[in-house]
Amino acid sequence: MNIIRIPFYALLTFGLLVGCGKKDEKKKEGFTKENVNTQEKTDSNKADDNVANIVLTGNDVMQFNTKEIHVKAGQKVKLTLRHIGKLDVNIMGHNFVLLKKGTDLIDFATKAGSERDNEYLPKDSQDIIAHTDMIGGGQVTTIEFDAPEKGTYEFLCSFPGHYGMMRGQFIVE
Repeated sequence: MNIIRIPFYALLTFGLLVGCGKKDEKKKEGFTKENVNTQEKTDSNKADDNVANIVLTGNDVMQFNTKEIHVKAGQKVKLTLRHIGKLDVNIMGHNFVLLKKGTDLIDFATKAGSERDNEYLPKDSQDIIAHTDMIGGGQVTTIEFDAPEKGTYEFLCSFPGHYGMMRGQFIVE
């Protein structure tokens, strides 16, 4: 009977130690969902009405946290892109690219896919209103720009193949 109890208790103790250790690591890194939401609320409370503070996240399964962004025409936009995954920029890089009205998103993304040396942005493209740098897991980048005129614009991640899932509408009211 003691032969069964000793391995059982050893396995139970190991499981408790491993389980407790992971919770502490997440708190130290500051990547808990609670911390991100608190930071977003704090940032928006400090902002004045003339600045739209937007936090967009991308992850390791090719998803943005939103498919729609709303701003006012002419408003200053401060967009922060956070890659909340862990994969390297060369494997699962993300960016935010805001396209001009009338731009064919699929055609743009196809051209972008062959521009590795230019962070997957077509050289000399006249179709881009604003874009962030390409980032990997755990990285953050921020851009500021003025919202264009009223209308609906498209945004995407231009890393090869990501536009199928990582895209949305930028709605200017």
